Amino acid sequence: MKSILREIIRSPQFPEHGAWVRRSFAPNEAIINEGELGSSLFLIESGSVRVTGRVDLENRSAVRAGICDLDAGSLFGEICLYQPHPRSASVIALTDVVLIEVDGQRLAIFLDAHPVEGYLLLKELFMALGERLDLANHRVEKLFAWGLKAHGIEEHL
Repeated sequence: MKSILREIIRSPQFPEHGAWVRRSFAPNEAIINEGELGSSLFLIESGSVRVTGRVDLENRSAVRAGICDLDAGSLFGEICLYQPHPRSASVIALTDVVLIEVDGQRLAIFLDAHPVEGYLLLKELFMALGERLDLANHRVEKLFAWGLKAHGIEEHL
């Protein structure tokens, strides 16, 4: 993902401080919060982040479950590429992190005007989302199997 997006960021038609900005975060600092309306996506230039989701428990308490850790070259917040959207997870810095925050609407306009770069970015994005979906499916299968075993239900199948 980083290769084509880096090329786009270097383009004179996609200026820094207009279409994108470089931001730094300290360890444990919140980058985005689940539920907030977002309009940008992020490329990790250096460091590591943790993606977390809120899990509500039966006793009305909640925990923040780690979904995954992402490193340099990874992209997150891509759901906001074409329109503002509530953030589906929270992201915190695990280490000192430098991010490139890209305005989703400005990127969409650029991709429309530059169809080759648009195709290449969407192709990479589609492949990355496919990998994430596969990982999520495997996790659901494992959690389902664990739940069946924990409740003794597998004996009845």
